[in-house]
Amino acid sequence: MDAVAFIGDELTATGFRLAGARVYVPAPGEVRETFDAARSSASVVLVTATTAAELPPPVLEAALAATAPLTLVVEDLLGEAPPPDLEAQMRRALGVEGT
Repeated sequence: MDAVAFIGDELTATGFRLAGARVYVPAPGEVRETFDAARSSASVVLVTATTAAELPPPVLEAALAATAPLTLVVEDLLGEAPPPDLEAQMRRALGVEGT
């Protein structure tokens, strides 16, 4: 089992590859299959926000809520799509937004 898997664009993948992550660069239309393969073979899965946007929302939400493998949405090197603002989401969920 791989420790860390990265799913995203080739440019961003280069850095993760150098850091020792197993890298997946999905072809158009193969994001879901690639995501499932990475989740079944790694302890931690990092997926760029751009790639995560191509997943069905229920699939992504379930993966982010699961404890294993730990799945995180990260920013790509070019910053094409920002990752979700988890702090703001938590503040809204706890009812402390604006403090």
